[in-house]
Amino acid sequence: MLAEVLLLARKDLRIERRAKVALGQVAPLTLLIVVVFAFALDANAPLLEIGAGGLYWVAVLYGGTLLTQRAFEIETEGGNFDDFRMSPIKVHSLFLGKSLSLFIQICALELVLTPAVLLLYDVQVTDWLLLIAAGAAGAVAFSVCGVLWGVMAAGLRVRSTLLPLLLIPVLAPVLLAGSRAFETALGIRADAGWSWASLMFVIAAVHTVVGLAAFGFLLEEN
Repeated sequence: MLAEVLLLARKDLRIERRAKVALGQVAPLTLLIVVVFAFALDANAPLLEIGAGGLYWVAVLYGGTLLTQRAFEIETEGGNFDDFRMSPIKVHSLFLGKSLSLFIQICALELVLTPAVLLLYDVQVTDWLLLIAAGAAGAVAFSVCGVLWGVMAAGLRVRSTLLPLLLIPVLAPVLLAGSRAFETALGIRADAGWSWASLMFVIAAVHTVVGLAAFGFLLEEN
């Protein structure tokens, strides 16, 4: 099973490396969001500092949604979903392989965004371990939620507008928990940052279980 998961993840990442959508288009767009907020709130530096964690996760949410759409556009073009259904690869491997590929791309996006936020918003990290754990938890939660809800919208003509409507409400708790964890890691608030990071891992675990159980059925429906 592990070999199948890695095979699928490598396939998606190889396609992405050739297309250069994540780093060539999505990353610049999310950086633009960070820069726009920096200019918009430049006159109120304390507000910009307080909102750094939340603005970071808004940018991740936007970029992650685009990456999720891209992940399923690869499969819907040319009827690849039919190949998915007929593939001898286990359904669980399909779900985990897509999730792993999306997780790696979101982590790459976070590595681009984090220095930009620290520089533009003039904030300093007081707990690097919490920052890294929260970033990883958010990436895991986003990837499994993205694959689960992405496959629901993949077969529809309005998937480009429907996916954000499905995904954003589900990811709202991740956005909240990530913002609170980052605020603690940046020393903005004295809060139970590790509790918020743990909540993100719990959300990821729940959606992983649901995804493993429902992905095969959802794939057949598309």
